[in-house]
This record gives sequence, structure tokens and C-alpha cells, in this order.
Amino acid sequence: MIVVLAVVLTVLFSVTALLALIRLYRGPSLLDRVVAADMLLATMVGAVGAEAAVNRHATTLPVLVVLSLLGFVGSVSLVRFAVREER
Repeated sequence: MIVVLAVVLTVLFSVTALLALIRLYRGPSLLDRVVAADMLLATMVGAVGAEAAVNRHATTLPVLVVLSLLGFVGSVSLVRFAVREER
């Protein structure tokens, strides 16, 4: 049962990451690329969290915290940059 769950999660996260990479590459505007990069980072956080849940360990918690903070700070800084560009 655990193996089936791991395979399903791997396929779902891989498809999500692939779609985010496509949007990151093809995005017509800077905002599309920022949202795609944020989605890719959220997918990575979800994948690391799912791996920790499936294997029942909490050693990757610092990695999850760092990735979450990186996503938040990156999104906020890019939005502030975009707002300054429009003025």
C-alpha cells in the first residue's frame, strides 16, 4: 500500500512540476513566470513533505522551513519590484 501511495504521489508531483516548468518557460509576462516559479517551489515543498510523511520521519523539517521562507521572501520581493516598475 505504501509503495502504491509513493508511486501515485511521485507521478502527481512530477506532472505538477512539469506543468510549472512549461509555464515558467513559455509565460508571456513576468508575473506569469513569478507565479510559475512560486508554484514550482510549492510543489517541491509538497514533495518533501509527502516524502517525510510516507517515511514517517521529521528530519526534513528544516528543509521545509527554509523552502517556505524562500518562497515567501522571493514572492514578496518580486511583487515589490514589479510595483516599482509600474510607477
